[in-house]
Amino acid sequence: MHHEDLEKKILAPGSTAHDHKLEFGNAAKIQAAALAEDPEPARNIFRALSRIFIPLMPAFIACGLISGCLNIAIKLNPLLAGSHYFQLMAVTGATAFWGLNLFVGINAAREFGGTPILGGILGALISHPDLAGVVLNGYPLTPGRGGVIAVLLVAALGTWLEKRFRRLLPDTLSLFLTPLVTYLVAAAFAVLFLQPFGGLISEYISQAVNDAITGGGALTGAILGGTFLPLVMMGLHQALLPIHTELLTRYEITLLLPVLAMAGAGQVGASLAVFVRTRNRGLKKTIASALPVGLMGIGEPLIYGVTLPLGRPFLGACIGGACGGAMQALAMVGAKTIGISGLPLAAATNNITAYLMGLGVAYLSGFIATLLIGFEDPPDSI
Repeated sequence: MHHEDLEKKILAPGSTAHDHKLEFGNAAKIQAAALAEDPEPARNIFRALSRIFIPLMPAFIACGLISGCLNIAIKLNPLLAGSHYFQLMAVTGATAFWGLNLFVGINAAREFGGTPILGGILGALISHPDLAGVVLNGYPLTPGRGGVIAVLLVAALGTWLEKRFRRLLPDTLSLFLTPLVTYLVAAAFAVLFLQPFGGLISEYISQAVNDAITGGGALTGAILGGTFLPLVMMGLHQALLPIHTELLTRYEITLLLPVLAMAGAGQVGASLAVFVRTRNRGLKKTIASALPVGLMGIGEPLIYGVTLPLGRPFLGACIGGACGGAMQALAMVGAKTIGISGLPLAAATNNITAYLMGLGVAYLSGFIATLLIGFEDPPDSI
């Protein structure tokens, strides 16, 4: 079953949010379940990435919102920076990002079929602060270089080595030697080759994304915001998860998330237009029940229950996302978290006013575009 078909069944026109328990966080579960049932080989990489990064979302959300609220507080009262309680909360908000490579290493090793804790200690190794005092062949090592890209590479290598050592070593020795040899060999390759290589990849990707948004401005924002919904439909948005985390690790904000979040806002505006124009009571009921979670950034009910089945409103939502994305890119709004969008994301951005204005633009333009494009109103079945 394709994930599009699965999610269409989750919220059909006429059903309610309560019936399907559309609570915060279900969108990720729906997407993960859908990807798990998708048999297409081309999607294997996206399924793997989703299973590695989606379990980390609660940590990103909690820590990102804490950091965002602290940023608001410090702007209102700069003297708070000297408070020990404020400093403790700052450490609390940074914890998920401090331990990110360990968590990714554990999940990646599990996903690749290896021992999770071996992936975790390999991620810890290339992040260890004491690496800064080590110089090899005249080159000082850099803790955390390569970010999650390097961790994914070393976890994959560690799993590959572990499987082969278990085949080669007798059972009596495998319990002791397999983890030892796996860790030593993978650690050597990680420090000497994979971390520098991952560093080059992550630096290129991060710089390319930032340059695209800062250099392209509103045009880049419009393209990204307007095409994100089709990417979601194809499941390709899962490939952006490591990019978001890498941007957060490197720059402490991601300029990409606020732009892409406008796609969901466009859905809200388009669905409101359908609500105003439709005479189908079942469709109105669906929209009324799905709009609250849509405002909170969970757009799947509106996509699969409203705009996509009607066709043209989906295009109106994309137009709304493009207009909102253009404004976010123009204002250079960045987010300190991933995993959330809509109204809750405002608290975790570096410019709350600009973000909310962009959100309003996306709502309004999605609404107006859908009214102008129109749609074929389905017959009332109630």
